[in-house]
Parts: sequence; structure tokens; C-alpha cells
Amino acid sequence: MSSENAELRKVGLKVTLPRVKIFNILENAEEHHLSAEDVYKKLLDQGDDVGLATVYRVLTQFEAAGLVLRHNFEGGHAVFEMAGDDHHDHMVCTQTGEVVEFVDEIIEERQQKIAAEHGYEIVDHSLILYVKPLKSDKK
Repeated sequence: MSSENAELRKVGLKVTLPRVKIFNILENAEEHHLSAEDVYKKLLDQGDDVGLATVYRVLTQFEAAGLVLRHNFEGGHAVFEMAGDDHHDHMVCTQTGEVVEFVDEIIEERQQKIAAEHGYEIVDHSLILYVKPLKSDKK
């Protein structure tokens, strides 16, 4: 049994061809953050006949099952990435829409400290930095 079939069954989803194809696209994509339209275009490029409505439905099912995370970055549409055990934060370029993942232990420690100072512990969080390219001083 292939790994994607096992993953789908593990989260209680029936193994169907569209689910397997979409799972493979998400798992093997060079870009970690894909919109439903991006997934649909990749399916078309592969010659697969899967409708856009099916892509949206499958991505929503994957999200509900915990296989993917949905991000709604400001000024854009939803993008999806495979859920993993490693925590990371995001930078989104306001000019290009590029999404950059990063990890910074100092930021993570500071967030924990701030929550504790207020009598709380963090159970989950999301940090998104909206950025633009630095201006060059070259003339």
C-alpha cells in the first residue's frame, strides 16, 4: 500500500483517485503554499481530469482531517500547505505575494515569556510578517 493511501486511511478518508493526485501534488510541490487554483493547474498540466470544485472540496476535507493547513494571508486568497510537526512562521511579500517560511527561536521564546507574564500559556499561534523588498541605495 502506498504511503499516500495509508495517510488518507489513517485520517478516515476513503482513497479516491482525485484525493491521491491532490495529496501527491501538495506533498511533492516545490512551493510549499499552493492555492486551490495552483493545484488545479498542476492537475491540468499532468493531464488529469479533476474539476476545480473537486479540488476545493478535497482541500477542505484534507484541512478538516488535519492533513493540510489553510492560510488566509491578507490581500490574497487561501493557500494550503502540508501539515507537519515542525512549527514555522511566515513572511508574505506585499508586492509579489511570495511566501517565505522562517523559524526564529528568540521570537518563539519571547512569545512564551509574554504569555507567561500575563498568566497564560500558548496553545497555538501564527506569526505573519508582511514585507516588501529593501530599497537599493545603488544609483
